[in-house]
Amino acid sequence: MALTDLEIRSARPREKAYRMTDGAGMYLEVSPSGGKHWRLKYRFAGKEKRLALGAYPLITIKDARKRRDDARRLLANGVDPGLERRIQKAAAVERAENSFECVAREWFARQAPTWAKSHADKVIARLENDVLPWLGGRPISEITPPEILAVLRRVEKRGAVDTAHRVQQNIGQVLRYGVATGRVQRDASADLRGALTPVQHTHFASITDPEQVAGLLRALDGFQGTFVVQCALRLAPLVFVRPGELRNAEWTDFDLDRATWRYQVSKTRTDHLVPLSVQAVRILRDLNALTGHRRYVFVGRDVKKPMSGAAINAALRRMGFDTKTEITGHGFRAMARTILHEQLRFPAEVIEHQLAHRVADSLGTAYNRTRFIDERVRMMQAWADYLDDLKAGERALPEAAVLQALS
Repeated sequence: MALTDLEIRSARPREKAYRMTDGAGMYLEVSPSGGKHWRLKYRFAGKEKRLALGAYPLITIKDARKRRDDARRLLANGVDPGLERRIQKAAAVERAENSFECVAREWFARQAPTWAKSHADKVIARLENDVLPWLGGRPISEITPPEILAVLRRVEKRGAVDTAHRVQQNIGQVLRYGVATGRVQRDASADLRGALTPVQHTHFASITDPEQVAGLLRALDGFQGTFVVQCALRLAPLVFVRPGELRNAEWTDFDLDRATWRYQVSKTRTDHLVPLSVQAVRILRDLNALTGHRRYVFVGRDVKKPMSGAAINAALRRMGFDTKTEITGHGFRAMARTILHEQLRFPAEVIEHQLAHRVADSLGTAYNRTRFIDERVRMMQAWADYLDDLKAGERALPEAAVLQALS
């Protein structure tokens, strides 16, 4: 006889577990502790088996009977409902372990040690803020191009077109890692090529006209701010490294007697060598008296940390330069690249190596920190001398400068 909800609620625990039959093999088992669990007794391949259908009251009579009927339909089709449940549970565990988030974090953990910390922080922030809330729980093998596009459109709608492209790149990297590790058949993001708004590339503002450069250099020498920032401003055009590399420079990386600065390139984590001109060494020796006992060359307000990433551009604005249209801290690189090649006639490959750009040679080498080192030493001194001439209003003829530098 079928059970009623009143009978179930009224059932009290006994010294031993007992059963209350509902029919068609289903019963409610009441434990000595008071727990009430639905069970289904059935036979499969000549063996008696039990299938747990859930606990009361979370699973009501109606729910339990539906689960019983579903199990009996499987039996009618020659399927063991207990085995089917284990298969489904294993599949669910596999889907959870192969969710986009699990694969993404596994990929990130493998890649991050090879990246600069700043780059790694940006990648994980994009994933956690723009991707995982929507795709994280999805099995990576089931993610479709429209789902990915919906994620990218959310980023686009807030005006971050460049970020949307970077998010697409990161999603593709995770999916390709999933392909390589056998969790997904293909990179679904590949189908979105051309679907996003194109990025309007803009270059860092820079001054490349020698006469304007002369005015800039005189302004840098006359900067009225702190001595640390003044030294950073005067050194920036002489070494033309990335702003983050300059402000994070550490004294242990410098050998002023040998006039060299060795550090790891922030973007590629490759070793880089900057030959220092006489003028650059002079600036650093002056600053060493103030910060030489500290870790960082250009200390900030907190002397245990480097100066702010905004310090150089803020100083340029204080001197009246527009950092959007005239010059930025990064613009010293474009200044050097342009003038060294167009005015001083140094070979492009020598300049690109000094900029720590990846330039493949005939042997396929992407970058070699000591390649063209003799030419780079001469180039850096010629560059410093040329800048001095510009400040003094005594521009040397390009051919004469190069001949002197290469002699």
